[in-house]
Amino acid sequence: MTEHDSQNAAAEPADEPPRRPPGRRALLRFLVPSLLGALAFLTPMVTAEGNITIGLAILSNALAAFMDGWLGPIAGVLMALSALLSVAAYLTGMEESRREGLFAALFAVSPAQIGLRVVGAVFGALTLLGLGPEWIVGPDTGQVVLFDVIAALVSFFFFASFLLPLLTDFGAMEFVGTLFQRVFHRIFGLPGRAAVDATASWLGDGTVGVIITSKQFEKGYYSARESAVIATNFSIVSITFAMLVASFTEIGHLFVPFYLTVTASGLVAAILVPRLPPLSRKRDDYWPAGGRRLPADDHDGRSLLARGLQRALRRADTAPAPRKLLYDGLTTYLEILFGLLPLIMAIGTTGIAIAEYTPIFNWLTYPLVPVLEWMQVPEAAAAAPALLAGFADMFLPAILATGIESEFTRFVIAALSVTQLIYMSEVGAVTLKSNIPLNFLELGAIFLIRTVITLPIIVAIAHLFVF
Repeated sequence: MTEHDSQNAAAEPADEPPRRPPGRRALLRFLVPSLLGALAFLTPMVTAEGNITIGLAILSNALAAFMDGWLGPIAGVLMALSALLSVAAYLTGMEESRREGLFAALFAVSPAQIGLRVVGAVFGALTLLGLGPEWIVGPDTGQVVLFDVIAALVSFFFFASFLLPLLTDFGAMEFVGTLFQRVFHRIFGLPGRAAVDATASWLGDGTVGVIITSKQFEKGYYSARESAVIATNFSIVSITFAMLVASFTEIGHLFVPFYLTVTASGLVAAILVPRLPPLSRKRDDYWPAGGRRLPADDHDGRSLLARGLQRALRRADTAPAPRKLLYDGLTTYLEILFGLLPLIMAIGTTGIAIAEYTPIFNWLTYPLVPVLEWMQVPEAAAAAPALLAGFADMFLPAILATGIESEFTRFVIAALSVTQLIYMSEVGAVTLKSNIPLNFLELGAIFLIRTVITLPIIVAIAHLFVF
């Protein structure tokens, strides 16, 4: 047993013998919800158009089609309510009094968060009304954020908020975590249950992985360091979005080598980034609310499969009642509607506007031009701004790449944008809103580190194997 394992064993409670062996009821409570959760989040499905997606995305797209243009206006109204109620809570001293209850949890926030909610509400209202400067309400700024990004999140998390417990509360993470604990610990220094986060993100959406990670951290299953590492290295964009980026940048015919390149560079980053500051400086502290996490490998002679099944059954046997699950799902969804949407509107619109209407990204990336030229990347001057634009929004590099003629360069930009992971209009905003111990500057540093690590790998693969 390594020193890390010994520390974990000391800090984490070993499995306590159950008062009674989990029986048939526990087995059904484990299998049925877990299989439904896997079907919704983890099972690839082929649509009638031949696209690969997941059940959750199918439900989300069906809701979006049913609402047909109403999700953006609904989101605008919700952002306005969020700003008004947050200001009211602040003026009545609710934050200082620390009152309990759902209303206080949703609206008794810090002045900085109130400011972002107000800005998001104003941007949303101006975009809906078509009033204001182009950099706020334009088709490539406010309209993209409100009618594409936010509208998609409203429908996506309507289902995700209520279905996530199928994966997290009925033993699936205990089962998978036990099977993968050795592999994930040796390679990434993480508990095996992180494999579920990674898979849900890969097939579903990066924000799903962040939400799962945040909830598991709050319950005590991840430490501060582990939650920060998982959120910034395993909450990858979905394979569906990767296909969209490839199609938009006109490299869809290269999707297989494109996604293999993304996978290879992403794995290298997942190994190296956690071993560098700021992630390496995070401590293995646990959320005060506590909870159990998977114990260290106890080498009791049983197979990993047997131990994983036992832990899954114990978890399923103590799973929350349906009423509690519905309440928790509703709470999660309301937190997204009133807390996350205004942040995305404010941060996403501002970031895209900076990239589209100012030379700031050109100035910041000017030193990168000779580096790209040395790497023999065609149209280096046009490609350089796209290298950092992804920090504002995950789709912005693809938008900037449309004016580049070189297929090689578009391939590099598209692959890099998918591996950078830290997008302030979505994943970054979700992370800042959560209790995962990461701030804006740390997210920016991780974004740059991931860029420095993955860019040469992507360029090398493109030169050697693709073009």
